[in-house]
Amino acid sequence: MTNPEPIADELDIHTLSPHLRSPEAAVEYLERLRWPEAHTCPKCGESDRKPYFLRWTGTKRKLWKCAACRAQYTVTVGTIFEDSKITLDKWLLAFHLLCSSKKGISALQIQRMLKLGSYRTALFMCHRIRWAMTEPAVTELLSGVVEADETYIGGKVRNKRKRYQGVKRTGRGTGKSPVMVLVERNGRARSAHVANVTAAELKGVIRKHVARSAKIMTDAYPSYRGLEHEFATHEVVNHQDFEYVRGDVHTNTAENFFSILKRGINGTYHHVSEAHLHRYLSEFDFRYNNRSANGVDDAERTRRAIAGAVGKRLMYADSSQRGSEWS
Repeated sequence: MTNPEPIADELDIHTLSPHLRSPEAAVEYLERLRWPEAHTCPKCGESDRKPYFLRWTGTKRKLWKCAACRAQYTVTVGTIFEDSKITLDKWLLAFHLLCSSKKGISALQIQRMLKLGSYRTALFMCHRIRWAMTEPAVTELLSGVVEADETYIGGKVRNKRKRYQGVKRTGRGTGKSPVMVLVERNGRARSAHVANVTAAELKGVIRKHVARSAKIMTDAYPSYRGLEHEFATHEVVNHQDFEYVRGDVHTNTAENFFSILKRGINGTYHHVSEAHLHRYLSEFDFRYNNRSANGVDDAERTRRAIAGAVGKRLMYADSSQRGSEWS
């Protein structure tokens, strides 16, 4: 039996999409995405006069010159890609990997697949993509049936403060970071790292992000008491009495969101520092709000994330600063 002839082209992820086959193709795609009708100068905003094409730069970008203000620019100016030496085909591929992986993908895996120079480069790249995924904190109030719940994110107790060693505790009092989520039934989710789980903190978040006509669903945690006086209704399930569903009253949607989040944090990222936690929450929020159940496939989810890269910058010195998407 003769051996089959070898295939000329090896199976490579870069061949799956024409936009990922070369840096030049990625530039053309990003220009069409950013300027679908006409170029707009990022310096002066001129779009009526056609710019001049000068040359390809050393970092595989097309250099343009504005006919109005005479400024030179590329498609990456004013985006998270600006001043990056990584070619745009690798950037688009990294976007696709993060957007299509339900539980995320580690920076170490990104580094290996894209053949980046260092882990630090890959980590900063992922943080910039998460910044592109970040949606404005308050654009439209959540409405309908809104579930509210809180959980704790952090390492094992033995890696925390010494006084917790040998004590099996999973929630309050472990030194972990509290995270709150608000989820519309069949709708959007907003999660963030909160300072604490007091009534003032949790109720303040709900007041800011939920319409007064909404129906609130929570567990029996005391900090949620009194919400029925401010919203249409407030229904409670008591987990301590093994009550999880009562008719349409439950917090299962919020708990499902947390199950995906924790599987991603524990199984994919393994460790997330408190300083960067809000960036990872933005990533999981984005994938949830652009999920397949809403008719969004991986390609469209990636396109939306790339579109969010315009008008945002994240410098390396700022990437480690603690922040909250509630503010």
